[in-house]
Amino acid sequence: MRTFIATLVLLAYVSCSKTNSEPQYQFKKAPTPGLAAQVGDIKISNQEVESGIESEIYEAEQKLFELKFNRLKGMIVERLMESDPKKKGLTTDQYLDRFIAKDVKVSDGEIEAFIKKQNIPKQHVNEGLKQRINQYLLAEKKKEQVEKWLGEKTKKTPIEVYLKKPRRPTFKVTVGDSPSWGSEKAKVTLVEFSDFQCPYCAKGADLINQLKKKYGKSKLRVVFKNYPLPFHNHAEKAAQAGLCAHEQSGEKFWKFHDEMFAHQDQLSPEGLKGLAKKAGLDVEKLSKCLSSGKFASKVRETIEEGKEINVKSTPTFFVNGQLINGAQGLEVFTELIDQELAQN
Repeated sequence: MRTFIATLVLLAYVSCSKTNSEPQYQFKKAPTPGLAAQVGDIKISNQEVESGIESEIYEAEQKLFELKFNRLKGMIVERLMESDPKKKGLTTDQYLDRFIAKDVKVSDGEIEAFIKKQNIPKQHVNEGLKQRINQYLLAEKKKEQVEKWLGEKTKKTPIEVYLKKPRRPTFKVTVGDSPSWGSEKAKVTLVEFSDFQCPYCAKGADLINQLKKKYGKSKLRVVFKNYPLPFHNHAEKAAQAGLCAHEQSGEKFWKFHDEMFAHQDQLSPEGLKGLAKKAGLDVEKLSKCLSSGKFASKVRETIEEGKEINVKSTPTFFVNGQLINGAQGLEVFTELIDQELAQN
């Protein structure tokens, strides 16, 4: 439908261009709140415009916020430096090197470790490259020292920030009969749409296990929903196998879940049997369930459910309905979970 509309717009534009006419836009205050545009009797609301692109809007707003915040942070550091009498006569870089990062050095071992971690081919390693790596690592270490210095400076006088952080888009996500961990009375529910064959989802599974340990069943409920991607050849069957495991035991589902993510190269039908055995499941029962295709339609229904709430890739998380795209750092999740726990 969107492609069709885009084609019509393009055709209209080309047609208008040929006759030297252009669409007439008048930017003005909306006559009623929430109205984005009006053409005669046709009205389009802001909600309609934003529907389906909520995550893209949030990401754009977040980039703008980060741009402003990093600029603000730099200004705070500069002005705190200027307030120090020892800064007199020194440039910012000189003050940094003399008082904040005076002991910062990069060893040959650290350079070699960086080369190894980045998998840089030996034929590309030369003195010029090592020098650039040294400069990069030195700059990163200086940033760390500035953070520590700023932390000390603001320990007794915290920085009050009045920039408004963008709010993550929020969706109504149902739990239904999906596999879950934790109490139904938990203040925070984290719903994950995931793919057992997706390497990023394996990182997401590790992250979820860290959150389980941190918050426990009374504070956090975790819900798993299948979203197998079409280009992963074993993902859909693995999703069905997970639901077959859940039918046997909710507890053993999570063991099977961890086994599948830990051994993503063993998701063939035979491999799934071996992983099911490790998880303590009834292998024969699971095989019969999988062969029957009992949960095939359930997996497809969950995929459609995900599409309706803006799931476009895996893993996608919802913390009390608030969207988090991808297996981001633990701090992203803990910050949001802590906020939700504080509010409830």
